[in-house]
Amino acid sequence: MSKIATDNPEWGYEELRRAIDAAGVALWSWNVDTDDLAMDPQGYVLWDVAPGQPLTFERLSEKIHPADRDRVRDAFSATRALVGAYEIDFRTIIGQEVRWISARGQGDDAGIQKRKLTGVFLDITGRKQAEEGHELLAGEMSHRVKNLLAIATGLTRITSRSSTSIEDMTKQLMNRLTALGRAHDLVRPLPGEQGKTALLGDIFAVLLSPYDDEGAFAGRIRVAVPRMGVGNGTATGLALVVHELATNSVKYGALSVEGGTLDVSGSMVGEDVQICWTEQGGPEASSPAEMSGYGSSLVRQTMEGQLGGSVSYEWSKTGALVTLVISGQQISS
Repeated sequence: MSKIATDNPEWGYEELRRAIDAAGVALWSWNVDTDDLAMDPQGYVLWDVAPGQPLTFERLSEKIHPADRDRVRDAFSATRALVGAYEIDFRTIIGQEVRWISARGQGDDAGIQKRKLTGVFLDITGRKQAEEGHELLAGEMSHRVKNLLAIATGLTRITSRSSTSIEDMTKQLMNRLTALGRAHDLVRPLPGEQGKTALLGDIFAVLLSPYDDEGAFAGRIRVAVPRMGVGNGTATGLALVVHELATNSVKYGALSVEGGTLDVSGSMVGEDVQICWTEQGGPEASSPAEMSGYGSSLVRQTMEGQLGGSVSYEWSKTGALVTLVISGQQISS
């Protein structure tokens, strides 16, 4: 078996230069007494400075992000007395772009005696952006879980007061939580960092589809609202409202009989969105006692508090008319 030579590999300047360039590594050296700084061509590209001009650490530090500048200066000053490896990550501002750089070097006895330290610069922007993305995701998940727990707690309290039995409470609570889940399924991220949104029409269509009959009476629920996106918070609140209105309609209104119909229409009123929930063909509409209960309170609190709007009811022989107004300033939240 032939022996592979590893103790003295024939790596000359050209081989090392190609490897360094391929890795995106920039070489630098810094005279701790004169503050003179030298970099290879990759360094000038990384820092966006013109070659051939006198370069000092102080001048280069002007491109460091103001929030990191003092920290980096202190760290480099500390290397004057450092023996061993050191590393620091910081942000730079190149034009309008913020980049992350990692400065790594070696302070040893020989380097200190010569008063010159050497090291490398690495562009770690991609890694830092990924780390920030993970942190944002973790924070968003924590925030969302807390919100969902708060909503679930409130729903449990409301449902327990309006239920006649454990079985009734279980059914009501499960239905309300399912409505929330369907609303969250509709929310999708927008391109870039524009947040998340769901289509207003999809919220009504998806949440009302279980109440539409199959066969001869299919299609008795019609939805016609502006094509527009709503934010995650609005989708969650609106899901609760739609569920409560649909539940009341199934119990007392147009959806409680075979011939009843429900029309949901929407329009813009200034910057606000107005939704008209119109029931026809059901029992003669009157304000039942149940409509002043906890479900009705939940609708009103959600519309006025979370959605910054209002809800109003009209009762007639042809059916109930419910008018929902969602604040234009809240629609995307």
